Amino acid sequence: MTNAQYEMSPWHERQSGPKESRINDYRTPYQRDKARIIHSAAFRRLQSKTQILAIRQNDYSRTRLTHSLEVAQIGSAIVHQLKHSSPVDAPFQPWLADDALIETVCLSHDIGHPPFGHGGEIALNYMMQANGGFEGNAQSLRILGKRGSYSPTYGMDVTRRSLLGILKYPVLHNDVVAPYPEKPSSFRQFKAASWAPPKCVYQEEEELLNWILEPFSPADKKALQQTLRENAGKHAKATHASFDTSIMDLADDIAYGVHDLEDAIVLGMVTKDMWLEYLEPKLAALASPYLIENLNDIRTQLFSRKSHLRKEAIGSLVSWFVTSCCVVENSRFEHPLLRFQLGLPEGQRQALNLLKQFEMQHIIKRPEVQMLVYKGQQMLLEMFEAYSADPNRLLPSEIASEWRKATEERSEDGLRIICDYMASMTDDYASRMYNKLFVPSLGSVFEPM
Repeated sequence: MTNAQYEMSPWHERQSGPKESRINDYRTPYQRDKARIIHSAAFRRLQSKTQILAIRQNDYSRTRLTHSLEVAQIGSAIVHQLKHSSPVDAPFQPWLADDALIETVCLSHDIGHPPFGHGGEIALNYMMQANGGFEGNAQSLRILGKRGSYSPTYGMDVTRRSLLGILKYPVLHNDVVAPYPEKPSSFRQFKAASWAPPKCVYQEEEELLNWILEPFSPADKKALQQTLRENAGKHAKATHASFDTSIMDLADDIAYGVHDLEDAIVLGMVTKDMWLEYLEPKLAALASPYLIENLNDIRTQLFSRKSHLRKEAIGSLVSWFVTSCCVVENSRFEHPLLRFQLGLPEGQRQALNLLKQFEMQHIIKRPEVQMLVYKGQQMLLEMFEAYSADPNRLLPSEIASEWRKATEERSEDGLRIICDYMASMTDDYASRMYNKLFVPSLGSVFEPM
């Protein structure tokens, strides 16, 4: 595709409108998008944000940054597999993302996540509950489309299709949120399970959402934004997303289900006995030809304490999932970017779910891990309370200036600006700011904010 053809497509448009390329710059719009993500401060900060195991507990486990790189690699592998394993005239082929696009989507999928993992996400949602909530995917869209550093108005100002790709939940907050319980009288009584956010787009980004979905027909928009509420007391859920999003989402699941398991095995959090008792019988019960043939070797290699054998097992599992991927059609949609979706055969889908459930139960929910999650949540709750009580006094000067602009010029309460600032923090930075605010013997006026 030539640069002229790229410019003609609505999916290559940016919110800022057409712009002349630099002299002798022959990159595609998606290559420019990828460069903007990689060179952004928000992306760099992922190197010091928790993936599953807390930063600084060891120097081996994955961070949000290394996880995002792995998701990008798996996403590219899936696209390459589909491109070369399917007929060249398959109807989805013209709509397969190129390498730069799928890497952009995968690299940026977690760019809005706050410090201390999903625990931090819940803490910020608790503090923002009456002011539009907080959710990591919604924050990613906000950074890419409004708050990033490449435009004062349009954030990273990436293309419409890149924004569509990271839009996992194309529904607005108020359309899916369920009532929350009454807030406790003390942060110490904060119960995380009661304050999980709905998966959504912030109400403040309604105009941005409409711009992303503009090329779709009214019928496609309506179907895409359909929600499902399984229980009257629970948040409703989005039921559809784009073709690119489905690739990114499965790559994310594979990275979480397989690669994050490797961390736990190396660090001794998952033992061979645990594998044999809680996971292998369930995997064997799937009666998958691949698992029947390879499960013994995978177990032996994973727990051999030899890195090259462990990597062989991890690579084998990832390859099994990637090479099993298939494209399915949802006939209710007209546009190919919505009609085509990535899927897994039932056996592989169940196996991946078993890996994810095992990690949730035996790694994430361990008391040793949850105590660290709780500590991070308490730090964020207290810091948010302090900043919002006296923003002019306590916020860094640049953030305080933004807060004043929001409250004085736009008649807002300014809490979203404080939330943006706290969500951008790394685990280390948040810990330092907490010490500066609350620990008398720590912190110095000579430390940069």
